[in-house]
Amino acid sequence: MMRDVGYEVQLDVVSEGYDRVTEWFQPRVGIIPPSTAVLTMTKARLWGSDIFTAVQGMRSDDLGESWSEPVPHATLDRRPAPNGTIVCPCDMTPAWHSATGKLLVTGHTANYLPGEKGGLVLDATRILQVAYSVHDDQSHTWAEWSTLQMTDPDRFHFVSAGCTQRVDLPGGDILLPLYCMTRAECERAASAGDHFVTVARCSFDGELLRYLRSGNDLCTPGGRGFCEPSLTWYRGRFYLTLRNDLRGYVAISRDGLNYAEPVPWTFDDGEQLGSYNTQQHWVTHSDGLFLAYTRRGAGNDMVIRHRAPMFVAEVDPERLCVLRDTEREIIPNRGAQMGNFGAVAASADESWVINSECMHGDAKDPYNLDLTEARGASNRVYVCRIRWDRPNRLNELVPGTDV
Repeated sequence: MMRDVGYEVQLDVVSEGYDRVTEWFQPRVGIIPPSTAVLTMTKARLWGSDIFTAVQGMRSDDLGESWSEPVPHATLDRRPAPNGTIVCPCDMTPAWHSATGKLLVTGHTANYLPGEKGGLVLDATRILQVAYSVHDDQSHTWAEWSTLQMTDPDRFHFVSAGCTQRVDLPGGDILLPLYCMTRAECERAASAGDHFVTVARCSFDGELLRYLRSGNDLCTPGGRGFCEPSLTWYRGRFYLTLRNDLRGYVAISRDGLNYAEPVPWTFDDGEQLGSYNTQQHWVTHSDGLFLAYTRRGAGNDMVIRHRAPMFVAEVDPERLCVLRDTEREIIPNRGAQMGNFGAVAASADESWVINSECMHGDAKDPYNLDLTEARGASNRVYVCRIRWDRPNRLNELVPGTDV
């Protein structure tokens, strides 16, 4: 395969250090053209898994050369739920919506038991919905978070856009990948049930995100099915990468809604990629399709789920595999897991991978912070700048209008 585009990497540390009680988690960036970057991330409590508080933000008006201090957003904080639990927006990803000139963040809700030490609700009573909010660039604030109203509550009993990448269509409609469980599956297995993935077409008028319809369901038995899907468009086709407990998968579509059977991610020599039970995200250039991921087999057995170091490699869009000799380590392994991250086209010259060092011990002894710290991690928040050797014309190209 011909390599059409090259790049250099610059690794910036946006924040460093933590209080050993909470950590910065799931940092992601949305770009307000031409040069404003809005970073969202969450304070996660270190005594449990996925214990989140209000979404916080940092801002740069010079495309990442300098950043404001983190600010918590009361409009993206916890609320009491009707069933007596506490609900919080999380797993949020901001992205610019050019048709309305708005920065829209999407994710999902999480349910917690009440009280200071209230953990995640994991049984069939939990309520997971798509959470979203719209940014006000004049006041540098977010609107009160809302939820996407779905049709067919039995099919969409559990529905999430957490940790996803979306594609916006020329007319302004949004292709938003979702992972879901039916009411029957949630009642059968709750948090251990098999999710299915579908891509929803939504309208957005600058304030209200509205569900219109969705495509076929993608599912696999075991490993909690498919979840945390990310979507991109490249040279006439849509590409969807999927998380599973055992391995990552990829699927393709011509219309953006209906996808072929997913296949496991492999290298071009047929060997499994080794990315499992975590996210992969797209780094898309008009002249090349790239994947950002973590994987086993990199001298990283001490890291939870082998979630460090972070790699980028070029994808063969026809064979649906990763080109092994293009793989490049972009964020080093310092003993901390880095599987919850984001990627964005920041400008025609740069794409960014945004990540943080999660301080939850190591693979054999989770929650032992001493082990993670001893290997050099300090809850750094990274912006990895991928500097292209030619302009990325992705924003000049648009997905096909037959969706």
